[in-house]
Amino acid sequence: MPAINVGVIGLGQVGGGTLAILHENAQQIREKLGFDLCLNAICSRSVLERPPAAAAWFPGVFRTTNWQDVVAHPDIHIIAELVGGAGAASEIVHAAIRHGKSVVTANKELMAAQGTEIWDEAIRAGICLAMEASVAGGIPIHAVLREGISGDRVEALIGILNGTSNYILTEMEARGEPLETILAEAQRLGYAKADPGADIDGYDARSKLSILAALAYGVRVLASDIYLEGIRRISPLDFAYAHQLGHTIRLVGAARQTPEGLLLSVRPALIPRSTILAHVAGAYNAIWVKGVHGADTFYYGRGAGPFPTGVAVVSDLMRVAREIVNGSPERVSPFAHDRLREYAPITIDRQVRPYYLRFRVADRPGIIAALASILASAHISLEAVLQQPCANKQDLPFVITLEPTPERAVREAVEKMAGLDFLLEPPLALPMELPLA
Repeated sequence: MPAINVGVIGLGQVGGGTLAILHENAQQIREKLGFDLCLNAICSRSVLERPPAAAAWFPGVFRTTNWQDVVAHPDIHIIAELVGGAGAASEIVHAAIRHGKSVVTANKELMAAQGTEIWDEAIRAGICLAMEASVAGGIPIHAVLREGISGDRVEALIGILNGTSNYILTEMEARGEPLETILAEAQRLGYAKADPGADIDGYDARSKLSILAALAYGVRVLASDIYLEGIRRISPLDFAYAHQLGHTIRLVGAARQTPEGLLLSVRPALIPRSTILAHVAGAYNAIWVKGVHGADTFYYGRGAGPFPTGVAVVSDLMRVAREIVNGSPERVSPFAHDRLREYAPITIDRQVRPYYLRFRVADRPGIIAALASILASAHISLEAVLQQPCANKQDLPFVITLEPTPERAVREAVEKMAGLDFLLEPPLALPMELPLA
């Protein structure tokens, strides 16, 4: 049987990992496929001057700095787009489809923004599209939602989808050091980018949740429709209070089907320490899925890195190669549904949760009474007031926890509180999640 030929565009960490796996596992890949999966071309801006070490394993491969040479190459069947972002990557993918090439991508930003349009274009062109590596690196969560539990209906999905933020939060929790210190360390270690906004402000996780919502619920979700908060305001003090409440804090992406519609959010939240999700540490990712009939399933692994993500890319290359040889590009939609419905955003204001409110105040009599009066006027019931010892009465932290309350009421109360002259900063409001309840 003739070989299926691959062109890899982008030789960063994921591209390098992909080349290493294609080289080291070549015999095993052939045994599983029954034919050869051959690297035929590689492309990056520096491949001619400073090729990655992995390129030495493929001495005869075509090398170019111009991606158009790869997508137009007559002998290539599959393009692996490993550039990232939504600029050049979009041009590469659309051009590859126009040239009749199947596409494998690890690009969550592109697939969150244009995935359904790219899939429609791929169907019209009669080519295959695969994107397992776009979410959660080494966790095959696409395959789970697309095929593994596709016979069930997903009630809820909650996950830790960004390894950088999870590393920062778990190190902050373990060492009691502020976010700025841990972030600087993460940047030195290469876990965080020089501009960390995509990670710590939640944009990366939001793109991933957009894709997971499409797979789980069959809806086309724009990332901008997902409620978003980052982790910049979380402090070691918040972990101390969270522990006192039997919780920890993680940046979680959550999707829940409610009678009113689908609720989607990416935000820091308190989660019970009794749950598996609370013990996901470092740069790992995890996703907890609740089905109507299959109940709870849990998926855990490295969310990024050259080799975990490279495994996902190579596995996609193998799947697409099989479809080219034996199947149909529409055999299994990459979005798990034949077509995606339009999603009508449901505002997060409708969510009902217990809440954690953390305050920093210049101490004086009547503070609790003033805050309680605002909460009472919004028909919000207090559960507890917590205050750890603090010698500095001019910067005194304490916490109020609330009974289950609609988000809208909490927001309105916090907005009123923000104008109080004894507050040093606006209150920090975090939901207390009950995973998949």
